[in-house]
Amino acid sequence: MKYRVLETARLVLRDWRKEDAQDLYEYARNPEVGPMAGWAPHSDRQHSLQILQRYMESGDVWAIALRESGKVIGQLRMYPDENRGKYVAKYLSYALSADYWGQGLMTEAVKAVIQYVFEELEGIDMLSVFHAPDNARTRRVIEKCGFTYDITLEKAHTDYDGQVSDSVCYHLLKEEYLGRKEEGR
Repeated sequence: MKYRVLETARLVLRDWRKEDAQDLYEYARNPEVGPMAGWAPHSDRQHSLQILQRYMESGDVWAIALRESGKVIGQLRMYPDENRGKYVAKYLSYALSADYWGQGLMTEAVKAVIQYVFEELEGIDMLSVFHAPDNARTRRVIEKCGFTYDITLEKAHTDYDGQVSDSVCYHLLKEEYLGRKEEGR
């Protein structure tokens, strides 16, 4: 599914383009970025090109670009979460260049996606997200965006290197989001 372009004060979330390959490689090769999200650092430009091709074909991954320069500094993916019973849910995952950590950019991007999903898309009742227990940066984004803690699942996620880790799971219901918006929170 192709999602529309989203714009915030500092960012543009858009489809990936072939010319984004160098930007993708720049942040995805950093050994601090991928492993925190459960994937291997990109080993070379060819690896990034292969990933980029998958992103372009799938249409479910936004490139996160700086509004002023157009430089791609991260990604945000949204895909079906089949584990939520009666709820139609989408799962969010994201990664951001280490050069831009601590600036509130990922929180800005996730909030834009939440607004888009719950105010413009039809039929989605819930968003879900998870992180590894030691990923404090992702936890802070999740908390700032209003997600509710569900559970920590033991040995629920296998990383690229075969390591099995726990998953700290959260959700945000559309009705909760709309209620908070109505209250001005």
